[in-house]
Amino acid sequence: MTDRTPPGRACLHELASQCRLPAHQPMDQMTLGWITDNRPANFDAAPSFPRPGLMLVPARSWFTTERQADSNHGVRHNARVSLLAVLLAQEYGLEGDDVAALCAAGAVHDCRRCDDRTDPGHGQRAAAWFRRRTDTVTRAMGCEVPAAALHRAAQAIAVHDVPYENFTAQQKCAYRRAPHLVDVLKAADCLDRYRLPLQRWWPDLARLRIPVPDWLPPAAFALVVRSEQAALDGADPQHALADARRFLTPGQ
Repeated sequence: MTDRTPPGRACLHELASQCRLPAHQPMDQMTLGWITDNRPANFDAAPSFPRPGLMLVPARSWFTTERQADSNHGVRHNARVSLLAVLLAQEYGLEGDDVAALCAAGAVHDCRRCDDRTDPGHGQRAAAWFRRRTDTVTRAMGCEVPAAALHRAAQAIAVHDVPYENFTAQQKCAYRRAPHLVDVLKAADCLDRYRLPLQRWWPDLARLRIPVPDWLPPAAFALVVRSEQAALDGADPQHALADARRFLTPGQ
Protein backbone atom coordinates (compact mmCIF):
# COMPACT_ATOMS: atom_id res chain seq x y z
CA MET A 1 0.00 0.00 0.00
CA THR A 2 1.28 3.46 -0.87
CA ASP A 3 0.75 6.14 1.77
CA ARG A 4 0.82 9.60 0.27
CA THR A 5 1.24 11.22 3.68
CA PRO A 6 5.03 11.67 4.03
CA PRO A 7 6.44 11.13 7.55
CA GLY A 8 6.05 14.22 9.67
CA ARG A 9 3.61 15.91 7.30
CA ALA A 10 -0.01 16.51 8.29
CA CYS A 11 -2.76 14.83 6.27
CA LEU A 12 -5.38 16.78 4.34
CA HIS A 13 -7.99 16.28 7.07
CA GLU A 14 -5.68 17.78 9.70
CA LEU A 15 -4.66 20.65 7.42
CA ALA A 16 -8.29 21.41 6.59
CA SER A 17 -9.18 21.44 10.29
CA GLN A 18 -6.41 24.00 10.80
CA CYS A 19 -7.35 26.08 7.71
CA ARG A 20 -3.92 25.31 6.24
CA LEU A 21 -4.74 23.39 3.06
CA PRO A 22 -2.10 23.76 0.33
CA ALA A 23 -2.88 24.81 -3.22
CA HIS A 24 -2.61 21.21 -4.45
CA GLN A 25 -4.32 18.50 -2.43
CA PRO A 26 -3.69 14.89 -3.52
CA MET A 27 -5.44 12.25 -1.44
CA ASP A 28 -3.48 10.58 1.37
CA GLN A 29 -4.12 7.36 3.30
CA MET A 30 -4.92 9.02 6.62
CA THR A 31 -7.53 11.32 5.06
CA LEU A 32 -9.11 8.45 3.15
CA GLY A 33 -9.23 6.46 6.39
CA TRP A 34 -11.01 9.38 8.06
CA ILE A 35 -13.50 9.55 5.16
CA THR A 36 -14.16 5.81 5.38
CA ASP A 37 -14.64 5.96 9.16
CA ASN A 38 -17.20 8.74 8.77
CA ARG A 39 -19.51 7.02 6.31
CA PRO A 40 -22.98 8.48 7.02
CA ALA A 41 -24.92 6.18 9.35
CA ASN A 42 -27.98 6.03 7.09
CA PHE A 43 -26.02 4.80 4.06
CA ASP A 44 -26.63 1.32 2.71
CA ALA A 45 -23.70 -0.89 3.69
CA ALA A 46 -23.68 -2.50 0.22
CA PRO A 47 -24.60 0.27 -2.25
CA SER A 48 -24.78 -0.31 -5.98
CA PHE A 49 -25.64 1.35 -9.26
CA PRO A 50 -28.89 0.05 -10.82
CA ARG A 51 -27.30 -0.05 -14.29
CA PRO A 52 -23.90 0.28 -15.94
CA GLY A 53 -23.02 3.83 -16.89
CA LEU A 54 -20.76 5.31 -19.52
CA MET A 55 -17.65 6.86 -17.98
CA LEU A 56 -14.81 8.82 -19.58
CA VAL A 57 -11.48 8.86 -17.75
CA PRO A 58 -9.75 12.04 -18.93
CA ALA A 59 -6.17 12.02 -20.16
CA ARG A 60 -3.60 13.55 -17.85
CA SER A 61 -2.53 15.82 -20.71
CA TRP A 62 -5.93 17.57 -20.60
CA PHE A 63 -5.06 19.17 -17.26
CA THR A 64 -3.10 22.34 -16.66
CA THR A 65 -0.21 20.46 -15.03
CA GLU A 66 0.78 16.89 -14.15
CA ARG A 67 0.48 17.87 -10.50
CA GLN A 68 -3.08 19.06 -10.95
CA ALA A 69 -4.03 15.89 -12.84
CA ASP A 70 -3.19 13.86 -9.73
CA SER A 71 -4.78 16.24 -7.25
CA ASN A 72 -8.22 16.45 -5.62
CA HIS A 73 -9.87 17.98 -8.71
CA GLY A 74 -7.88 15.88 -11.15
CA VAL A 75 -8.32 12.76 -13.25
CA ARG A 76 -10.23 10.62 -10.74
CA HIS A 77 -12.63 13.37 -9.66
CA ASN A 78 -13.48 14.28 -13.26
CA ALA A 79 -13.99 10.63 -14.22
CA ARG A 80 -16.31 10.00 -11.27
CA VAL A 81 -18.34 13.10 -12.15
CA SER A 82 -18.55 11.81 -15.73
CA LEU A 83 -20.08 8.54 -14.50
CA LEU A 84 -22.38 10.19 -11.94
CA ALA A 85 -23.65 12.65 -14.57
CA VAL A 86 -24.48 9.77 -16.91
CA LEU A 87 -26.32 7.87 -14.19
CA LEU A 88 -28.35 10.95 -13.27
CA ALA A 89 -29.10 11.70 -16.92
CA GLN A 90 -30.34 8.13 -17.42
CA GLU A 91 -32.38 8.35 -14.22
CA TYR A 92 -34.25 11.37 -15.58
CA GLY A 93 -34.68 9.99 -19.09
CA LEU A 94 -32.53 12.45 -21.02
CA GLU A 95 -31.93 11.81 -24.71
CA GLY A 96 -28.89 9.74 -25.69
CA ASP A 97 -27.06 12.72 -27.20
CA ASP A 98 -27.36 14.67 -23.97
CA VAL A 99 -26.26 11.64 -21.94
CA ALA A 100 -23.09 11.40 -24.04
CA ALA A 101 -22.56 15.16 -23.83
CA LEU A 102 -22.81 15.01 -20.03
CA CYS A 103 -20.31 12.15 -19.97
CA ALA A 104 -17.86 14.41 -21.81
CA ALA A 105 -18.71 17.46 -19.69
CA GLY A 106 -18.10 15.61 -16.44
CA ALA A 107 -14.73 14.35 -17.66
CA VAL A 108 -13.39 17.84 -18.43
CA HIS A 109 -15.29 20.23 -16.15
CA ASP A 110 -12.27 20.88 -13.88
CA CYS A 111 -9.47 20.31 -16.41
CA ARG A 112 -8.40 23.97 -16.48
CA ARG A 113 -8.05 24.40 -12.74
CA CYS A 114 -4.82 25.96 -11.52
CA ASP A 115 -5.21 24.62 -7.98
CA ASP A 116 -7.60 22.86 -5.58
CA ARG A 117 -8.90 26.04 -3.99
CA THR A 118 -11.91 28.03 -5.26
CA ASP A 119 -10.07 29.15 -8.43
CA PRO A 120 -12.76 31.51 -9.82
CA GLY A 121 -13.35 31.25 -13.55
CA HIS A 122 -12.10 27.69 -13.99
CA GLY A 123 -15.48 26.66 -15.42
CA GLN A 124 -15.26 29.23 -18.20
CA ARG A 125 -11.67 28.21 -18.93
CA ALA A 126 -12.65 24.54 -19.12
CA ALA A 127 -15.57 25.36 -21.43
CA ALA A 128 -13.27 27.30 -23.76
CA TRP A 129 -10.78 24.40 -23.76
CA PHE A 130 -13.60 21.94 -24.49
CA ARG A 131 -14.95 23.94 -27.41
CA ARG A 132 -11.52 23.84 -29.06
CA ARG A 133 -11.06 20.10 -28.44
CA THR A 134 -14.44 18.44 -28.76
CA ASP A 135 -13.03 16.06 -31.39
CA THR A 136 -10.30 14.94 -28.99
CA VAL A 137 -12.79 14.32 -26.20
CA THR A 138 -15.38 12.49 -28.30
CA ARG A 139 -12.69 10.28 -29.87
CA ALA A 140 -11.57 9.31 -26.38
CA MET A 141 -15.19 8.53 -25.51
CA GLY A 142 -15.58 6.42 -28.64
CA CYS A 143 -18.81 7.91 -29.95
CA GLU A 144 -20.02 10.80 -32.06
CA VAL A 145 -22.01 13.56 -30.39
CA PRO A 146 -23.96 16.20 -32.37
CA ALA A 147 -22.54 19.71 -32.30
CA ALA A 148 -25.70 21.09 -30.66
CA ALA A 149 -25.38 18.71 -27.71
CA LEU A 150 -21.68 19.53 -27.32
CA HIS A 151 -22.56 23.23 -27.30
CA ARG A 152 -25.04 22.61 -24.48
CA ALA A 153 -22.36 20.68 -22.61
CA ALA A 154 -19.94 23.60 -22.94
CA GLN A 155 -22.57 25.94 -21.50
CA ALA A 156 -22.99 23.61 -18.51
CA ILE A 157 -19.23 23.40 -17.95
CA ALA A 158 -18.94 27.20 -18.03
CA VAL A 159 -21.33 27.67 -15.08
CA HIS A 160 -20.78 24.50 -13.06
CA ASP A 161 -18.68 26.45 -10.54
CA VAL A 162 -21.07 29.42 -10.26
CA PRO A 163 -23.87 29.30 -7.65
CA TYR A 164 -27.31 29.66 -9.25
CA GLU A 165 -27.96 32.84 -7.31
CA ASN A 166 -24.79 34.42 -8.75
CA PHE A 167 -25.60 33.82 -12.41
CA THR A 168 -25.20 36.90 -14.59
CA ALA A 169 -27.95 37.86 -17.04
CA GLN A 170 -25.97 36.14 -19.80
CA GLN A 171 -25.54 32.98 -17.71
CA LYS A 172 -29.25 32.93 -16.87
CA CYS A 173 -29.99 33.08 -20.59
CA ALA A 174 -27.58 30.19 -21.26
CA TYR A 175 -29.13 28.21 -18.41
CA ARG A 176 -32.59 28.54 -19.94
CA ARG A 177 -31.26 26.96 -23.14
CA ALA A 178 -29.86 23.89 -21.36
CA PRO A 179 -31.25 23.68 -17.81
CA HIS A 180 -31.18 19.87 -17.70
CA LEU A 181 -27.46 19.67 -18.52
CA VAL A 182 -26.53 22.39 -16.03
CA ASP A 183 -28.61 20.83 -13.24
CA VAL A 184 -27.25 17.32 -13.82
CA LEU A 185 -23.60 18.40 -14.04
CA LYS A 186 -23.90 20.48 -10.87
CA ALA A 187 -25.54 17.56 -9.05
CA ALA A 188 -22.90 15.07 -10.21
CA ASP A 189 -20.10 17.41 -9.16
CA CYS A 190 -21.77 17.85 -5.77
CA LEU A 191 -22.10 14.09 -5.23
CA ASP A 192 -18.34 13.62 -5.53
CA ARG A 193 -17.69 15.96 -2.59
CA TYR A 194 -17.34 12.95 -0.27
CA ARG A 195 -13.65 13.05 -1.23
CA LEU A 196 -13.18 16.36 0.62
CA PRO A 197 -11.43 16.36 4.01
CA LEU A 198 -14.14 18.00 6.15
CA GLN A 199 -17.73 16.80 6.58
CA ARG A 200 -19.14 20.31 6.26
CA TRP A 201 -17.89 20.28 2.65
CA TRP A 202 -19.70 17.05 1.81
CA PRO A 203 -22.78 17.13 -0.49
CA ASP A 204 -25.58 19.51 0.42
CA LEU A 205 -28.42 18.20 -1.72
CA ALA A 206 -30.64 21.13 -0.72
CA ARG A 207 -28.53 23.36 -2.98
CA LEU A 208 -29.44 21.33 -6.07
CA ARG A 209 -32.34 21.93 -8.42
CA ILE A 210 -33.05 18.28 -9.15
CA PRO A 211 -33.90 15.53 -6.67
CA VAL A 212 -31.22 12.88 -6.22
CA PRO A 213 -32.42 9.26 -6.00
CA ASP A 214 -31.86 7.64 -2.60
CA TRP A 215 -29.52 4.98 -4.00
CA LEU A 216 -27.03 7.46 -5.43
CA PRO A 217 -25.34 9.20 -2.42
CA PRO A 218 -24.26 5.89 -0.79
CA ALA A 219 -22.99 4.65 -4.14
CA ALA A 220 -21.16 7.93 -4.78
CA PHE A 221 -19.49 7.64 -1.36
CA ALA A 222 -18.42 4.06 -2.08
CA LEU A 223 -17.13 5.10 -5.51
CA VAL A 224 -14.84 7.68 -3.88
CA VAL A 225 -13.52 5.26 -1.27
CA ARG A 226 -12.97 2.35 -3.67
CA SER A 227 -11.31 4.34 -6.46
CA GLU A 228 -9.13 6.47 -4.17
CA GLN A 229 -7.94 3.40 -2.26
CA ALA A 230 -7.06 1.64 -5.50
CA ALA A 231 -5.06 4.70 -6.58
CA LEU A 232 -3.23 4.82 -3.24
CA ASP A 233 -2.44 1.13 -3.72
CA GLY A 234 -0.72 1.97 -7.00
CA ALA A 235 -3.40 1.40 -9.65
CA ASP A 236 -3.49 3.83 -12.55
CA PRO A 237 -6.68 5.95 -12.81
CA GLN A 238 -8.20 3.83 -15.60
CA HIS A 239 -7.91 0.61 -13.60
CA ALA A 240 -8.83 2.22 -10.27
CA LEU A 241 -12.05 3.64 -11.67
CA ALA A 242 -12.94 0.58 -13.74
CA ASP A 243 -12.55 -1.60 -10.64
CA ALA A 244 -14.78 0.73 -8.59
CA ARG A 245 -17.48 0.79 -11.27
CA ARG A 246 -17.47 -3.02 -11.58
CA PHE A 247 -17.67 -3.39 -7.82
CA LEU A 248 -20.75 -1.16 -7.67
CA THR A 249 -22.57 -2.56 -10.72
CA PRO A 250 -24.43 -5.88 -10.20
CA GLY A 251 -23.51 -8.55 -12.72
CA GLN A 252 -20.38 -6.78 -13.95
